[in-house]
Amino acid sequence: MTLLRIDASILGPASASSELADLVLAEWSAQRPDEKVVTRHLGSDPLPADAWATAVGAGYTPADQRSDAQKSAVALAAELNTELAAADAVVLAFPLYNWGVSPHVQNWINLVIAGGAPGSRILEGKPVILLTTRGGNYSPGTPKHGWDHSTPYLRRVLDEVWGADLTVVEREFTMVGVNPALDQFAELGAQLKQTAHEAAVNAGKALAAR
Repeated sequence: MTLLRIDASILGPASASSELADLVLAEWSAQRPDEKVVTRHLGSDPLPADAWATAVGAGYTPADQRSDAQKSAVALAAELNTELAAADAVVLAFPLYNWGVSPHVQNWINLVIAGGAPGSRILEGKPVILLTTRGGNYSPGTPKHGWDHSTPYLRRVLDEVWGADLTVVEREFTMVGVNPALDQFAELGAQLKQTAHEAAVNAGKALAAR
């Protein structure tokens, strides 16, 4: 059984989303120490920004007339699609950036789609854990409620378009303790962190037990 883990944070060791993924993987490895884990980090090793447009353009170009750039982009899209299709389980650590989907993640999604057959449900029935983090608080009643334009989109793609058996773990107020303006929310931030960590551990246990 192969587990694919993809991170997208630009914060390196300070990443809250990667911290959640580590908790999931710890439970997975504890119960399945011999299973294969494939990793990809879209934040520290981003995909070429022009690859998707180049791959799409190649689709309108006869194969024998494609440029080297088009051939490379098509090969990359096929590689990403195959990598995702080959996974038996998937863990995605995708933070919210500037109220939307990280451009690294959007690029990956676009290339996966470009590398497969139109309408392919590439994750049909497969367990997928989406770990998403937000620096502020976007819950009902807060000033930023409704400003998270990432999580609903990711749910739509992973579940409705790709057919995943989706579990979502969310953590808010990750900037508490980082941004002094949020110091007044220290207690709430700690509670939300603990709740998210417990949810990640439980999701990892459930995934390993499947």
